[in-house]
Amino acid sequence: MTVSERKDLELRAVSIREGILTSTFCAKAGHPGGSLSSTELLTWLYFKEMRIDPANPAWEDRDRFVLSKGHITPGLYSTLANRGYFPVEDLKGFRHIDSYLQGHPNMNLVPGVDMSTGSLGQGLSTAVGMAKGARFQGRDINVFALCGDGEIAEGQIWEAAMSAAHFGLDNLCVFVDVNGLQIDGRTKDVMDSAPLDDKFRAFGFRVIWIDGHDFDELDYACRRFHDAAGTGKPTCVLMKTVKGKGVSFMEDQAGWHGKAPNEDQYKQGMAELAEARRQIEEA
Repeated sequence: MTVSERKDLELRAVSIREGILTSTFCAKAGHPGGSLSSTELLTWLYFKEMRIDPANPAWEDRDRFVLSKGHITPGLYSTLANRGYFPVEDLKGFRHIDSYLQGHPNMNLVPGVDMSTGSLGQGLSTAVGMAKGARFQGRDINVFALCGDGEIAEGQIWEAAMSAAHFGLDNLCVFVDVNGLQIDGRTKDVMDSAPLDDKFRAFGFRVIWIDGHDFDELDYACRRFHDAAGTGKPTCVLMKTVKGKGVSFMEDQAGWHGKAPNEDQYKQGMAELAEARRQIEEA
């Protein structure tokens, strides 16, 4: 990746974070913490990795993305808007009663959403089904899923993982946002799932640990995923992240799992992001 390519991705990530703050502020609701920790991944997938066409969201040969932790729609919607699936201005209607941008993604209403999700633990099963269906039809389609480190305490996650390995779905890449926090506190205190790498390996996955905020490491992880083609092994990318990343008062705070900023907090967050943009542009 060139310096200019990385800089472009960093600037796009700032814009996506601005959309996250704006949508949750205008809705007075939503889940900013996990959206912010996933921003670099969503930026990478939609602006670099996935084969997609915003002008034709239903293109049959597109790659698929399943947001298994379906509550972080502020992050997904802001990414889709910035990628050109719908106007960025529509983010201000997030969760409003007359808006198509509701709290969980609806594939029947929102352009670019490949699966309706929200019930934690179920998204990975649908991603497995998509990957298996692509194989059955002989289509060159990759399927990406994003799970939360709190979500994977759900038993259905592991049923899906076992199925992915059993069916040899090396066209499936599962990302886990390991930010260490969930709505009730530290994941290690609520339900300790460590060691995640050993668990996924035991279920037949190739496993990679990365810094989920580093585009070079996301690039490396996706190249490793493509290297798995023909091995019959699905890939799991464990991303060490910071919940609330990019907004100082939200970082590593469980309280920002599902709470919107007030006006003063919104202004502070947007000012911090404006400064981040200035530093990137001047670097």
